[in-house]
Amino acid sequence: MENYTTQMDAARKGIITPQMKIVAEKEHMAVEALRDLVAKGQVAICANKKHTCLNPEGVGSMLRTKINVNLGVSRDCKDYNIEMEKVMSAVNMGAEAIMDLSSHGNTQPFRQKLTSECPAMIGTVPIYDSVIHYQRDLAELTAKDFIDVVRLHAEDGVDFVTLHCGITRKTIDQIKKHKRKMNIVSRGGSLVFAWMSMTGQENPFYEYFDEILDICEEYDVTISLGDACRPGCLADATDVCQIEELVRLGELTKRAWAHNVQVMVEGPGHVPLNQIAANMEVQKTLCMGAPFYVLGPLVTDIAPGYDHITSAIGGAVAAMNGAAFLCYVTPAEHLALPNVDDVKQGIIASKIAAHAADIAKGIPGARDIDDKMADARRVLDWDAQYACALDPATAKAIRDSRMPEDDHSDTCSMCGKFCAVRSMNKALADEYIDIL
Repeated sequence: MENYTTQMDAARKGIITPQMKIVAEKEHMAVEALRDLVAKGQVAICANKKHTCLNPEGVGSMLRTKINVNLGVSRDCKDYNIEMEKVMSAVNMGAEAIMDLSSHGNTQPFRQKLTSECPAMIGTVPIYDSVIHYQRDLAELTAKDFIDVVRLHAEDGVDFVTLHCGITRKTIDQIKKHKRKMNIVSRGGSLVFAWMSMTGQENPFYEYFDEILDICEEYDVTISLGDACRPGCLADATDVCQIEELVRLGELTKRAWAHNVQVMVEGPGHVPLNQIAANMEVQKTLCMGAPFYVLGPLVTDIAPGYDHITSAIGGAVAAMNGAAFLCYVTPAEHLALPNVDDVKQGIIASKIAAHAADIAKGIPGARDIDDKMADARRVLDWDAQYACALDPATAKAIRDSRMPEDDHSDTCSMCGKFCAVRSMNKALADEYIDIL
């Protein structure tokens, strides 16, 4: 019988859990060192006791950077089979987490299917589900209704929940006073803001935080403290609303840790490139090194259709400077629900950003695959190059579609026999270098 409630509780009691052993092996680190980080709250192992098919991962700035993939149906795109296809594709491409952001239909069977079949961490945003679950409009819901949906998600095996606990009635005055360009762009944050505005009551996720902690401790659900005031455009980056909310999230982090509940803190958003490192440092200070989970950040506002690229640029800089968890962004961001190809493009861009940051941080073994790729390229071994590629199928398809007319083995159609690698290999082997 387990004599601990959560991974953090076990770590503080000196207990090495099965999940810690798996994560330590993946991260090439001593399990005692990992246990110490979990005990301090600097690594979260999001592992609901009911998610029995989970392949556990650790989230922390000193570990490999993890990526999350947002999925889920909407009123206009409501095919759960397509969403499940996206889920399996995401897992196969190396996504460590899936967030179900469904906002239409009967969401519980899909959520239960995820936690019974998907080995990745599963996250949700219970406030999205509240209106759907009760089939009542926002203003008709009570604080108890919201808390009951948090419990429902915990019982369904969800590993982490995004809760927008950091905005209060004071935030309403701030938003009105400071005249942001984009106001609140967090979907969950806007729903909490709207509920407070319509009912005159305090944010239930803030007011009843201790009750939520009891639920999370019972099931070992990690709280992802949502950033309702994340900037939705460059003009709003690092403003008073964002920073004051972050201060409150730091206070809530301490309260969660006192209950042995694991925490991640969510971050921006749209941030100019030159402000990203400072944002990471401020979060690490205010939230005592709790894992930072960022959306992007997007470094410009003018690239709809290409926001997987603007996000990857920001994500690499953020992770290099301390972000632990990157939420992917697809080409459809700001435009539509992503399709299967959008999901793939978003994942690849985010994986590139995470991997680039891990190399920069000196994560043990991070550059090994790059060195293998260099070895394969030096000897013009195309199959070995594909094996090292993040997306082997695309790499092979591009080469196969534009093969050189002759000498397929040691050139491509870019340079042909002018290939520098081919020429150097022959020169160093004292061979004749034929060009024509």
